[in-house]
Amino acid sequence: MDEAGRGSFLGPLVVGAFAVDSDRVPELREAGARDSKELTPHGREAAYARLRSIGEMRSVALLPAVVDRSVRRQELNELEATAFGHLVRGLRAGEAHVDACDPNERRFARRVAQHAGLPVTVIARHHADRDDPVVGAASIVAKVRRDRAIARLVGELGQEVGSGYPSDPETVEFVRDWLASHTEHPPWLRASWATMRRVKLGRPAVTLDRFVK
Repeated sequence: MDEAGRGSFLGPLVVGAFAVDSDRVPELREAGARDSKELTPHGREAAYARLRSIGEMRSVALLPAVVDRSVRRQELNELEATAFGHLVRGLRAGEAHVDACDPNERRFARRVAQHAGLPVTVIARHHADRDDPVVGAASIVAKVRRDRAIARLVGELGQEVGSGYPSDPETVEFVRDWLASHTEHPPWLRASWATMRRVKLGRPAVTLDRFVK
């Protein structure tokens, strides 16, 4: 399991899962399983299509309001552990490999197992999306489904929004223009990041597009 969109302005945080029989794991690298950030959008879609024939894909989309609430409570890692556990429970996995968002890998593994509520071995590692092909496959699931959510948002708004991350000048410009011409807070926009306050004040936003793990 892995996530996409943790540090974004726009759209959901998507937790993706890829379930595969252990004897088919060697097929994943050839199918394109790797850290989704290493692939272009077209490359991710192509790998996604190949991986569908090897294992089962599932995901959970966490809407901006849900993420904002967890950020304010300093419980974002717990929110992700809950989502990961939900996916483990639904797939009834005997072993789960996850990309750890908590600095303490073992602690995050314990929380995921507790939220799963069934006997499961959870292996949590930093950079697992890069090093573990099963997590790499989950990374592609999460990123493709988030990309599609952003594409739907573009269709609804009728204009480009960029990648959705505060490191993207196109996204920052879009958010500034929206806030300057609207009084309501839209459901697709997060409000809890410190970067959002800088955007509201009109100052340049210089941030990483992902939290350091």
